[in-house]
Amino acid sequence: MIPMVDLGKQFGEIREEVLKMMNEILESSQYILGPKVHEFEKKISEYTGVSDALGVASGTDALHLSVEALGIGEGDEVITTPFTFFATAEAIIYTGARPVFVDIELDTFTIDCSRIEEKITRRTKAILPVHLFGHPCDMKAVMAIAKKHNLFVIEDCAQAIGAGVNGKKVGSFGNTGCFSFYPSKNLGAYGDGGLITLNDRGLSGTLTSLRNHGSKGSYMHDSVGFNSRLDELQAGVLLVKLGRLDEYNRKRRQKASLYREFLCDAARCPSEKKGAYHVYNQYTILSGNRDGIQKMLRENGVSSVVYYPKPLHLQKALGYLGCREGDFPCAEQASREVLSLPMYPELDASDIEKIAEIIRKAA
Repeated sequence: MIPMVDLGKQFGEIREEVLKMMNEILESSQYILGPKVHEFEKKISEYTGVSDALGVASGTDALHLSVEALGIGEGDEVITTPFTFFATAEAIIYTGARPVFVDIELDTFTIDCSRIEEKITRRTKAILPVHLFGHPCDMKAVMAIAKKHNLFVIEDCAQAIGAGVNGKKVGSFGNTGCFSFYPSKNLGAYGDGGLITLNDRGLSGTLTSLRNHGSKGSYMHDSVGFNSRLDELQAGVLLVKLGRLDEYNRKRRQKASLYREFLCDAARCPSEKKGAYHVYNQYTILSGNRDGIQKMLRENGVSSVVYYPKPLHLQKALGYLGCREGDFPCAEQASREVLSLPMYPELDASDIEKIAEIIRKAA
């Protein structure tokens, strides 16, 4: 069986360092917002090129707290994409605001910036671009639109840590960058975890309070906040992996290059726009014979996943937004044709060749 991701193989390579880190944390008896969390925040801020980074409980919380901290709420609108994980829309809805969708570009699966301005109204407060599958959005265009219309920008970087545009890393463009450390991510914890990056000390203070019940300490509460803190044990795991992140991403890019070589005439392979640095959280192809390919892969012991089988604007939970089939044709085509293949740094080249051979036969 070839899995989508093999976390056991990765753990085998870092086992001693992880166990040493766990032992150190357990002996310290500091488990919440301890020194490892602060060290990790500092290293991530240096890595992404921002002034501040704040660990939170999940990527979803990173998005939600960002929307909350920017004062976005009832009656406001946030522009985002319908082709993403549900949490992107949830984070907006939690505050009482309304997600407004813009279609994607099929070659990158990211928001089509040429269509953003037509969706801006007097209620629009922010743009929430999603760096999907590891490919960064066109942040030059997003930031230009945001500046022109005086809008906030909240980057959904959940699948794209280490990705960038012209040497500048995702999470350093907008008002905030929101990361997820779900175990399968390029930088994954051994449980849930998330982080917010930013370059605004005032906003950082607001978020620091919001993640800890609206308190800055001493049981004094300036606002009603949330319980959203990155665990010390997870921060320890992430510190061990962070030093290897660039190497992990480099290896993912090597695997992607092999896939492209073997599959270029059998399916539509993911592209990489000029100036973009893709980190391939997922390797996602497009094919009109998606279901046939997936069936043949399954029969030959190869895992694959459809991210995402129904775009957000057609989800029952978001029916109140009034969207219809046909509103966002590229997102809908992607949902019908996408298939994500096994992708992780330790994936063998021979396995990629086997996967490609099966797909070529199915196609």
